[in-house]
Amino acid sequence: MSNMEIRAATAADLDRITEIYADAVRHGTASYELEPPSRAEMGNRFDSLAAGGFPYMAAEKNGVVLGYAYAGPFRPRPAYRFVIEDSVYVAPEAKGQGVGSLLMLALIETARAAGFRQIIAVIGDGHADSASVRLHEKLGFRHSGRLEGSGFKHGRWLDTVFMQLSLNGGADLPPDPESLPERRFRAQKELRN
Repeated sequence: MSNMEIRAATAADLDRITEIYADAVRHGTASYELEPPSRAEMGNRFDSLAAGGFPYMAAEKNGVVLGYAYAGPFRPRPAYRFVIEDSVYVAPEAKGQGVGSLLMLALIETARAAGFRQIIAVIGDGHADSASVRLHEKLGFRHSGRLEGSGFKHGRWLDTVFMQLSLNGGADLPPDPESLPERRFRAQKELRN
């Protein structure tokens, strides 16, 4: 897309991000939330990810945010520190224009540079024709599991699909002591001691 900028999201983007997510919650099945969170809640989520150094990207064209993607902790226990879970949402008027691909490519590169080893996609309503499943497949994610009938939304049962992308040698190499996950882990240990 010409004039498309993929950049780090900022707090100034949160009104538009909240609108995009609210539409996804109300009309879609990618999120299992049933009610859209408030702008304040979206701000809290953004602040938490930013404080942890996790990637949060925005796609902007002509001054309008058309989508966003972020990654956060997959699970809170420290052994999971090298694994992140991605999310990507695109405004209804921008779907099918490559915005999701551009966002995910930037998110993957940012995660790679930070030293993460695995990105997990937890895809609601993850049927084979799902735009999110197809996007993740195109980007090299492999299928790693399915939870059948795990969500109930819009009057029907939904499956959850897990997909996974290895980065930086995945599980074949030891952790990089200078990676963001390791530096953050050491800092947290020092605070506890």
